[in-house]
Amino acid sequence: MADETIYNDNLTLDEIVFQNRNKEYGAYDLRTRYPKILGKSFFIGTVVFLVLALSPFIYMKIQQMNAAKKVEVDSKLINVLKEDKIIEIPKEKEPPPPPPPKDPPKQEVIQNVVPEPKRAPKIETPPPPIQEQLKTTTGLQNQEGIKTPNYTPPPPPPSTGKAATAEVKVSDTEVYEAVDQSSQFPGGLDAFRNKVSGNFDTSVMDGDEGTVKTEVTFIVERDGSITDVKANGSNSDFNSEAVRTVKGIKTKWTPAKINGHPVRSRYRLPLTMKFEY
Repeated sequence: MADETIYNDNLTLDEIVFQNRNKEYGAYDLRTRYPKILGKSFFIGTVVFLVLALSPFIYMKIQQMNAAKKVEVDSKLINVLKEDKIIEIPKEKEPPPPPPPKDPPKQEVIQNVVPEPKRAPKIETPPPPIQEQLKTTTGLQNQEGIKTPNYTPPPPPPSTGKAATAEVKVSDTEVYEAVDQSSQFPGGLDAFRNKVSGNFDTSVMDGDEGTVKTEVTFIVERDGSITDVKANGSNSDFNSEAVRTVKGIKTKWTPAKINGHPVRSRYRLPLTMKFEY
């Protein structure tokens, strides 16, 4: 056992603090090794800092060493070419100016002067002499005058009223293209388009067709129902689904009319849809 009364002057502060204690405890080991660890860390940190600070300069130096050598071009002129004399090309003689155009011969203009109409002088017939006037018989005796033909009035003009116009006959089976009043869907054409787009099954298309167009035609019957639905687009799948969708709309139309009578009419509906992934 060490003598506690003996004091050594060469002891460090850590040895004095941990004297007569368990030096195998971690705190004593940390205190004894701290200066070495601190010095080593400072040295390593300084080296890393210098490497990071000098790395751009080292990189530029390596690039300069690996750069291709510049090729110098000698810019000295060996021979100086003498200037050629400018040879003036003689100017071509200008052609004489063309003679002035001759004035076309003057044509005599004959003016058609319409003479001012003059009123013909009135020819006055002198009355017969009195002796001739006395020869006329006057009194109660009837005298025949000049006979004129009977006057026949012109026929009356033809009547132009509504009663004279013949009423156009309307067929119950014929499909009309031109009508007085077109067929109408309740709510308008936009409402019909919305129903078509809402009931269209897009799963029948692949999705990469882009913009697909077709024209759907059908007949609006006299009772407002639609028949004979067809589509004439280039995509058969799109045409089939368009026909199925239009047939599935059960809302009746207002039929077309001619002279107020409902008739069968053909309706054309352009249909365009865009399909994308």
